[in-house]
Amino acid sequence: MKRIVLPLILILLLPASAYAAGIATFEVPGGADGPPIKAVMWTPCTAAPGEVRLGGALVLSGVKDCPIDGEALPLIVISHGFGGSAVGHHDTAEVLADAGFAVVALNHPFDSDTNIRYSNAAAALTARPQDVKRLIDYMLGPSPVAAKLDPGRIGFFGFSRGGYTGLMLAGAVPDYPFWPPLWLLFHASAVWGPAPVQPATDARIKAFVIADPVTVFPAPENLKNVNAPIQLWASHEGGQGVAPDKVAALADNLPVKPAFHAVANSTHMSFLTPCPPALAKAVPDLCTDPAGFDRDSFHKDFDAQVLAFFRKTLGA
Repeated sequence: MKRIVLPLILILLLPASAYAAGIATFEVPGGADGPPIKAVMWTPCTAAPGEVRLGGALVLSGVKDCPIDGEALPLIVISHGFGGSAVGHHDTAEVLADAGFAVVALNHPFDSDTNIRYSNAAAALTARPQDVKRLIDYMLGPSPVAAKLDPGRIGFFGFSRGGYTGLMLAGAVPDYPFWPPLWLLFHASAVWGPAPVQPATDARIKAFVIADPVTVFPAPENLKNVNAPIQLWASHEGGQGVAPDKVAALADNLPVKPAFHAVANSTHMSFLTPCPPALAKAVPDLCTDPAGFDRDSFHKDFDAQVLAFFRKTLGA
């Protein structure tokens, strides 16, 4: 798996489009279950959007700490890919928040752009579903916005390793040797050593959008317990350890057939939020698409279909 190091690259990120979304940052406290989790939240907001700065030069479109508009909001959790961040899919978060969803995206503590030391350790994968569970526990419990959320309407969006995370939460059972780089992670990690597979299913999550997942679920047997509705996306060329044929096989093997979308002429990175010129210049590997592929146009359709799926499965 080619490794792309992403420390602080998203400080250059500017909004690809403007939506009226309230934006807030918070931290899930650390404890016996794991380290602190940094997160960003988008919520419906009636004020006109402006610029919200998150950590130096990072600018998003929205209203900082805007009072939440609405009650009993459905909640969507966003999980990034290898070395990614909570704002790597901010365009999708903005669209969902503008439509009446509360959206929270986390930085996975062992595998994000601000902490890549353990990204290639087994714990970076085994901790991911637990990170999401802890985030949901917080959002429905001690979070100051808990009273605004509907605990019966929770959805999940995951890209790459985030897609793997979602499938685990949906009930999939991994077969790590199926993918040699992950076998090495789990059996030759100098940091963590062999890692047991912990139960990961979270029945509170009712619907999943999975984009270009790292898949270690080779057979129907690995997926027999996955019964939630899934919208599954696959790039044409793959990348970063994701093979299009394995994503297509995943679609065939799921017991409840997903809404499957194969995106023509795309690569793995095409699912990341559209890049402004400064980011495209600084990190071309993240921002360069095949000739003729328009990431901005694709994301308008992608975000609209993600919204339609969550409206159908969760209501809003």
